[in-house]
Amino acid sequence: MPSAEIAATPARAACGRCESPVEAGDLRCAVCGLPTPGEVFVGAATHVEFLRCEGCGAAVSYDVEVRAPKCSFCGSQMHVERPEDPVEEASAYLPFAVDAAAAAEGLRRWLGTLGFFRPSDLQAAATIGELKPLWWVGWVFDAEVLVSWAADSEVGSRRASWAPHAGQQSLNLRNVLVPASRGLSAAECQAIARGYRVDSGGPPPEARPGVLIERFDVQRSAARRAIAEGLERAALAQASTWVPGSRQRKLSVAVLPRRLGSQRLAFPAYVLAYRYRDKLYRAVVNGQDMAVVTGKAPLSIAKIVLVIVGGLAALALIVALIVVLAK
Repeated sequence: MPSAEIAATPARAACGRCESPVEAGDLRCAVCGLPTPGEVFVGAATHVEFLRCEGCGAAVSYDVEVRAPKCSFCGSQMHVERPEDPVEEASAYLPFAVDAAAAAEGLRRWLGTLGFFRPSDLQAAATIGELKPLWWVGWVFDAEVLVSWAADSEVGSRRASWAPHAGQQSLNLRNVLVPASRGLSAAECQAIARGYRVDSGGPPPEARPGVLIERFDVQRSAARRAIAEGLERAALAQASTWVPGSRQRKLSVAVLPRRLGSQRLAFPAYVLAYRYRDKLYRAVVNGQDMAVVTGKAPLSIAKIVLVIVGGLAALALIVALIVVLAK
């Protein structure tokens, strides 16, 4: 995510146990799980209807004029769901800056950058088929955390190769993205996240046929594991600088959040299906930067076999030379 700081949603209260801000709509503290006072969330969130996929579990906006009997992510049947608890709403929707034609071109360019082990004709022979625009949802956190870390390094190892080290560090994390999407995997969301301009958010888009608008179907206080994993990923990216020495291994972190501030955003993307030699593959293109793409792609079995055979031949040659020199 970009490095510009995001202002957190104003808190109405603080948690009575850990004093982390409790935001509008929280039924529990997102840090320690303590139930929040009723006055904090009553009327803060809305009761809505949305379409729930019976296969992958995706929740998308429901509009009586824009029906979607089958899930556009996995093809399963969908049904209208009316949750009893209030549902979080995206505070801003990032606009599309890439049209469908540019998204298809971004996919084709990406296919040409996947390296030697892909089919040589992948970029030219792939046929781009269905393309669906969508807004997927996620939280963007600013957090104060205490990070406990442990790792091995060469410092103090004496006769051994490695010595253990550990410590704690206070850290202010900014713009930590935690996806709430069901239609896209967490890995897909993380892979395309770097191309978004999080300060470009605007009002909700109009519902149109063929355009998916995902909904939050869980409150941030109910997604504490996903939030903790997101904070740990962000802390791990910085923790290597705390380990003494120039070599390290087995770096691990544990994160204790102290304060969390969040924005709930909807991010534009295109889900594309392309076909190569009668097999379908899926890719996702960032809706604001056509160069940011992730997805599945075929491997060239012939190239893999060639490398293996070449490696075995080289190994056999080395062994033969060693035998000759040893005589």
